[in-house]
Amino acid sequence: MAPICDHPLRFALANELHARPFPAMQAPGRAAFLALKPRQNAAGRDRAADMRHLTDLLDRFAAPHPEPDATHYFGQIGKLQIKWESHTEFVTYTIMGEGAADTPFDAGTFAVFPDDWLSSAPGDRITSALIRVEIGEDDQEISAKTRDWFVPESVAISRVLDDDLVIAGDFRIDLAGHMRFAVFARPKVGVRRIGRVVQRLCEIETYKAMSMLGLTRARALGPQMGQIDKTLSQLIADMRGMMPEPDAQLHALLEVSAELESIAAQSSFRFGATGAYETIVNQRIHVLREERFGGRQTFGEFMMRRYDPAMRTVKSTQARLQSMSERALRAGDLLRTRVDVERSAQNQALLRSMDRRADLQLRLQHTVEGLSIVAISYYALNLVLYVLGPLQYQFDISKSVIAALATPVVVGAVWYMLRRIRKHMQ
Repeated sequence: MAPICDHPLRFALANELHARPFPAMQAPGRAAFLALKPRQNAAGRDRAADMRHLTDLLDRFAAPHPEPDATHYFGQIGKLQIKWESHTEFVTYTIMGEGAADTPFDAGTFAVFPDDWLSSAPGDRITSALIRVEIGEDDQEISAKTRDWFVPESVAISRVLDDDLVIAGDFRIDLAGHMRFAVFARPKVGVRRIGRVVQRLCEIETYKAMSMLGLTRARALGPQMGQIDKTLSQLIADMRGMMPEPDAQLHALLEVSAELESIAAQSSFRFGATGAYETIVNQRIHVLREERFGGRQTFGEFMMRRYDPAMRTVKSTQARLQSMSERALRAGDLLRTRVDVERSAQNQALLRSMDRRADLQLRLQHTVEGLSIVAISYYALNLVLYVLGPLQYQFDISKSVIAALATPVVVGAVWYMLRRIRKHMQ
């Protein structure tokens, strides 16, 4: 019996689900996170440049290279671990190590990324973060540290994963240019659970930053959409009255529709990506299973108050753009219908005018035909009289009698001949 054939991608697809394991972190520990995104055409960027930038960093620590077409990498650089991932619009670097610095959130942790290496990056920093991991048993001590480390009005703190850990952060950029997050692990919490929470924090921050790009796009479109809405409303209002030039109105309305379609085409990717990133942020917070800590706001509540309004603005702008496009299309259909009706009325008037002219032409033709019969009959009668002239001497018949007898016959013959000719032409 021949063995069953596997699909060429079977193993690759199965292994993809296990290709990005969660990192393992000790407490105390530290992590530095960096996300890079090109300013233009991030989705179509040169991914080979991302790979060259990664290998440049690995070469500085004599670390092994990833596969040429890899989208993720996990390895060791010196005493630290590095996790690299390539996403649709950005790449991320996460550096993790044991032991926490004496100074909380010491920027020296980020020094593993050399300055010259950062300056040659094929993209700009969309976000970066420093994460401090400590063993936290006393809630009062945790509260005191978070008061010292974070801005009180912005800090979010919560118990996660059944109170195995406490996370805190204020989503503010410090003087060194980084976000700050703290993770307090209860004793005996596993290293993989700590690593999973650290990764979740990095993902929340990254996807939050990426989704906020949609807000800047929505705000930039506000004045332009306001002007277009004003023009569209005026065009629609003008349709209620008598339009002296409906064709010009239709042309103006088509220009508005084309402009709206252009804006929608240019913004569809950003707004779509924003919706996807927002979903990921909320999902990452949800899986942490937050519980309130000391009456302070949780990460979910922080997002509800500060982040969700921005996302609603993006959705509102997207819905407004869609609504304006639909209004322009409906108005265009109505105006085209009105133009078609007016043109139909003009065509009918033209046809009636042509019918009248054709009727007059037919009458004139009949008149001409009658005159033609008379004229032809006159000349034909003269020819007949010349032919029958000798009879007046042979039979003693006067010319007038001959003319009287020949006239009806000649006229009838001419009429019959012309009728045959006309019927043949038809």
